[in-house]
Amino acid sequence: MSAIKHFKKNTAKFEWESVKAQVLDVEGIAGVTKNILIGQDDKAPHAIMRFFWLEPGGHSMLERHPQEHEVIVLKGKGTVQIGEEITVVQPFDVVFVSPNELHQFKNPYDEPFGFICVIPILEK
Repeated sequence: MSAIKHFKKNTAKFEWESVKAQVLDVEGIAGVTKNILIGQDDKAPHAIMRFFWLEPGGHSMLERHPQEHEVIVLKGKGTVQIGEEITVVQPFDVVFVSPNELHQFKNPYDEPFGFICVIPILEK
C-alpha cells in the first residue's frame, strides 16, 4: 500500500500529517522524540523511515545492533559517535552506521537537532 504523508508547515517541530510523535521514555535515552514516517503500518516490506528530534542535551542510546542506519540531518547540529570516533554533523550531512557498530547521536547544542534515519526490517 503506497502512502503520502504531507509535511505540516509552520510548526515549531518537524511534523507530518497522520504521523504520531512518540516521546521516548527509555533508560539510556533523553530528550528524544521519534516519528515513524514509513513503516510496518504502511506495509513497507524492506525498510522503516523514522524522524528523530533531539532537544538540547538530548541523546540516543549508546548501542549496537544488527540493523544498519542511513541518516540525513535536516535541522540543527549534533554529534554522532561511531565506534570511538565522535563527529559533528549539520543539515544535509549523511551518515552510514554499519550493522553491529557501536553508535550514538547527541545534541550538546542550544538548538534542536533533527534527522531522518532509515533502517532495514530484519527477517524474523
